[in-house]
Amino acid sequence: MRKRCDKVTSVEVVQAYIDRIQEVNPLINAMVKDRFSAALQEAAQVDKLIEEETGGEDVLEDRLPLLGVPITVKEAFALQGMPNSTGLLTRRDLVSGADAPSVALLKRAGAIPLGVTNCSELCMWLESHNHLYGITNNPYDFERIVGGSSGGEGSILGAGSSVIGIGSDIGGSIRIPCFFNGIFGHKPSVGIVNNEGQYPPASGQQMGFLCTGPMCRYAEDLIPMLSIMGGPNAEKLSLFTEVDLKKLRFFSVPHNGGSHLVSPVEPQLLHAQKMVVKRLEADLGVKVQELLIPQLKYSFQIWGTMMASPGKDGKPPTTFAELMSEGGKKVWPAWELFKWFLGFSSHTLAAIGLALVELFQSSHPSPFIMQQKESLQQELEELLGTDGVLLYPSHPLIAQKHHHPIFTPFNFSYTGIFNILGLPVTQCPLGLSAEGLPLGVQIVAGKLQDRLSLATALYLEKAFGGWREPGKTTIKP
Repeated sequence: MRKRCDKVTSVEVVQAYIDRIQEVNPLINAMVKDRFSAALQEAAQVDKLIEEETGGEDVLEDRLPLLGVPITVKEAFALQGMPNSTGLLTRRDLVSGADAPSVALLKRAGAIPLGVTNCSELCMWLESHNHLYGITNNPYDFERIVGGSSGGEGSILGAGSSVIGIGSDIGGSIRIPCFFNGIFGHKPSVGIVNNEGQYPPASGQQMGFLCTGPMCRYAEDLIPMLSIMGGPNAEKLSLFTEVDLKKLRFFSVPHNGGSHLVSPVEPQLLHAQKMVVKRLEADLGVKVQELLIPQLKYSFQIWGTMMASPGKDGKPPTTFAELMSEGGKKVWPAWELFKWFLGFSSHTLAAIGLALVELFQSSHPSPFIMQQKESLQQELEELLGTDGVLLYPSHPLIAQKHHHPIFTPFNFSYTGIFNILGLPVTQCPLGLSAEGLPLGVQIVAGKLQDRLSLATALYLEKAFGGWREPGKTTIKP
């Protein structure tokens, strides 16, 4: 959030971000519903509170650490008075009557919501596109995707139109949009941040994979946000304990070993990760060990198997077709595909495709895949321990053209595997590609060792420049 200026009022700050959103949102279609009038009223109350405070600003900062800070929220989260459709046409009239717990904690800390942002239909695709709000564009190139499912958040933050944001992640839905839009994000250790108050709800074993976390332009905002969003659980992470990077063990895994389901990692991303390794070794005097982990080759199969597994009660997770049927007629995927070809479907091709894929999934997990999962879990937990940090590509490709992910649907497995393993991951930008598109890397740590990946992200922000303003060819803040 950077240093405060005593001469700037909360109203002026909020109005500046409103002006910015009104300038760029017609180009990027990131915010789908605003609450500007209410935000300005809340900002005026903040200014009055500061003026009347007799104990000094330090007292307010301790009690309300986000006082007056503008925030945006993924539309999949409940924000009182705002829609909560998750891009489903049958939920278009649904308005939240209360806040999701994570949103409530940020508001209680003084944050002022400006509105809600776009996501993929039912939060399960690489592109933030649905038939209710349309498609969201990348601020670095309007013809490129923003990722999903928290793509609206990624885009609005990348465009410099919000200070901080909140997203959810069950397969990379925080990290992929952060990567494509050149910002920071964090998937916390499992069980730290409350996942309630978002749609669709997790079912089966999915609650153990879903994470709610912060998204922002500046790495220094991740720890304050996570400490607030985690509530009492955040104490388990010792977030404010100083980390000596020189005492950590660093590892770099350049790719997943060559799965035939996933694209090869682009040379520019491989080079960027190598530059991180060189910088760590030069600045910190550490030795970064390069590894190849064979089980990562089966990341998609592991993710798919675990996502389809029944919960402790023995009940299978809610199918995607059932979620698509919410509030309307039952959806038959094959019939829906036929309607799509005729231009009559109310669902995106990606959503229909996901529902079709589920029809062919086996209800009996492969013993080989389960063995790979258990082996990978054990190997990474032993490797990372309490002082290990691993670098891994965020995605094999930089931001693709709109609709192109339909041809590479399994590339998300580079992020999705860490949801299954329950490990904390910080997404860190690493400058821009030759095409002017964001580069980045995932920083992985052991369970409950979030502070290690967060501290590494803070260092890499200083070393590589962090968030870069979109160029003159797109949006110039």
